Amino acid sequence: MSDKSDLKAELERKKQRLAQIREEKKRKEEERKKKESDNQKKRETTPEDSDLDRKRRETEINPSDPSAKTLQWDTDPSVLQLQADSELGRRMQRLGASKITQVDFLPREMVSYSKETQTPLNAHLSEEEEEDEEMAQVKPGLESEQQDDEDRCFGALRELTEEERQQILHSSEFQSFLDCSIRVVERALAEDGDIFFDYGGRDLEDKEGDLGSGSRLALCRLFYDEHWSKHRVITCLDWSPQYPELLVASYNNNEDAPHEPDGVALVWNIKFKKATPEYIFHCQSPVVSVGFARFHPNLVVGGTYSGQIVLWDNRSHRRTPVQRTPLSAAAHTHPVYCVNVVGTQNANNLITVSTDGRMCSWSLDMLSQPQETMELVYNKSKPVAVTCMAFPTGDVNNYVVGSEEGTVYTASRHGSKAGICEMFEGHQGPVTGISCHGAVGTVDFSHLFITSSFDWTVKLWSTKHNKPLYSFEDNADYVYDVMWSPVHPAMFAAVDGMGRLDLWNLNNDTEVPTASVTVEGASALNRVRWSSAGKEVAVGDSEGRVWIYDTGELSATHADDWGRFARTLMEIRANQADGEEEGPMELAP
Repeated sequence: MSDKSDLKAELERKKQRLAQIREEKKRKEEERKKKESDNQKKRETTPEDSDLDRKRRETEINPSDPSAKTLQWDTDPSVLQLQADSELGRRMQRLGASKITQVDFLPREMVSYSKETQTPLNAHLSEEEEEDEEMAQVKPGLESEQQDDEDRCFGALRELTEEERQQILHSSEFQSFLDCSIRVVERALAEDGDIFFDYGGRDLEDKEGDLGSGSRLALCRLFYDEHWSKHRVITCLDWSPQYPELLVASYNNNEDAPHEPDGVALVWNIKFKKATPEYIFHCQSPVVSVGFARFHPNLVVGGTYSGQIVLWDNRSHRRTPVQRTPLSAAAHTHPVYCVNVVGTQNANNLITVSTDGRMCSWSLDMLSQPQETMELVYNKSKPVAVTCMAFPTGDVNNYVVGSEEGTVYTASRHGSKAGICEMFEGHQGPVTGISCHGAVGTVDFSHLFITSSFDWTVKLWSTKHNKPLYSFEDNADYVYDVMWSPVHPAMFAAVDGMGRLDLWNLNNDTEVPTASVTVEGASALNRVRWSSAGKEVAVGDSEGRVWIYDTGELSATHADDWGRFARTLMEIRANQADGEEEGPMELAP
């Protein structure tokens, strides 16, 4: 109640105040009108006098002069009244025109000129600072005006509801934008170029002791993701043929995280110094083989432990496969350790082989069923449990495979001898890796291939002979993988279970590797892959880490390397001939 009484009292006070203001305004208005009326009366009485004075100044005639009585205007009553007044004692002064002298003073002449001088940079900086201060003083006002304009144009922004936020966050457009933006920002933040590098040579003088670093393996990158790589084993590696800086790695399942996907494939980028993968793919089964789809730059192919072939597309924001083969007897039902895309741009196929000896040929446009299948059987009775496969350079029909029993086979996809052709015996344990010679030069070495095995050896073979040409026995553990250099004719890389990476240059030595390095922690190295340029070697270990080594001058090729390697092969043949009773084994260079 007190609030209402206070409100009424306040209203009464305001009404009284308004009444006082109205009365004051009315009083001022009456005074103004009264003053205007007085002024009007004064203006009405003065014109006659002023008009008479003007006429007298024009004629310069004294009103008291008798001769002036003959003028017409003297009969005017007002004039007569003036004369009467003058006669009573008030004399009018005679008015006359005075001569006016004008004097002009010339303005003072101001002489000015402009002059430019060179001043220190600090002066310009101080001027800029003054301008900045002036702008800073003006800026708040401008910002407020701009804000007012924006508010008038767009109005107040409406706050989104929780449902609208979730709808935007889960939209495909937002997901694609976010994925692309994250990659770009990570690349920018990870750059650490040396902006203080001196091209004058001072930095080179300080590093004279490192000039010999090109003669050894140098670690340049280490890829590991705490979430996706932890407690997982590297099962396969592959470099992108379209983008040489991209490397894909496949991972086994993480037994400590049963709710995480069993199969993972991560695409790493060696061009940018960021520590996160470029793309993350996964599926429901452990991925045991992976590779970039040649002639399809956006596709990644994976072979799984369940026998399914999965296909990922980096254009999709989904991490799961966009295509997958069926789990049926028409395709694979055993682990697929071999995937390879062969052919040309206009005619290519995906070739896969599982451990039960079934080879399938697929079209990447349709993985619902294979285009052709073949059972790899030796002598029509012995199934081949394939563990690795390789195609010679430029060949899409003939290939070589390694098996669990330690035997190597040659096979063909088509022709009268389709299937297993020849058998190569030499290893005493399962064959873990196989690689065909791929360096192109003046001499053709495409008939050569090398294999690695659980028997701690790496063996050199030729498709023209069913016995190994040479056995490299410098390792003291399982040799898990091996690969020829794509550019150097006499160089290959091998990795073993002790965490050692070996680079062999057969032109230098056939007994010991040219360069070796052991990874930190000595974890078993499962896979090795050369980059397409032959300057980097990627290795994967049992802890889920990917190591990138720069080979420097070790992999540099020279014009005489092909001729030297041909002579090396002849020496190997001669040395073996001395220990064999059958006589020398011919080797066509």
